[in-house]
Amino acid sequence: MDPIARIRPGGPTDIPVILGLFDRAVEWLVAQGRTGQWGDKPWSANPKAVSMVEKYVTTGTPWIAELDGEAIGTLTLTDAPGSYVKPAGEPERYVHLLAARHGSGAGRALLAHAAAETRSQGISLLRVDCYAGGDGKLVAYYERNGFTRTEAFVEGDGAWPGQVLARRV
Repeated sequence: MDPIARIRPGGPTDIPVILGLFDRAVEWLVAQGRTGQWGDKPWSANPKAVSMVEKYVTTGTPWIAELDGEAIGTLTLTDAPGSYVKPAGEPERYVHLLAARHGSGAGRALLAHAAAETRSQGISLLRVDCYAGGDGKLVAYYERNGFTRTEAFVEGDGAWPGQVLARRV
């Protein structure tokens, strides 16, 4: 695992970079036979995915993990979940759009950064939701990074099982 050189603030000019990270993540998932999470097509070719990235990046606080000047991970923090998850009923920060190069440590570093940012803002609750289908590896990943399962949900046409997880920081 390479060390992360830096985590920098992102912005609207990083939307192509963020979409590229998701395109590579989809490619990796497809190679693993795991298409339930994000399908089998590049996010950059999916108008709904592009719109979602644009929305969160322009309304939230995006972060980019870089190694030797190359983006290897991203996440965006907002003040609330998407419309498919109930707000927590207390101040919170919510992780959206986490994607990282597999095995780089960027995802773990970005989640640690999100926890530190949340704490520095005087907020004690950090939440995230993720795909809970397939082999369950994604939920387990968040649990290894200090999150605890809270509630399950089903998104869209019922084919996308999700899990909300929370972490006190």
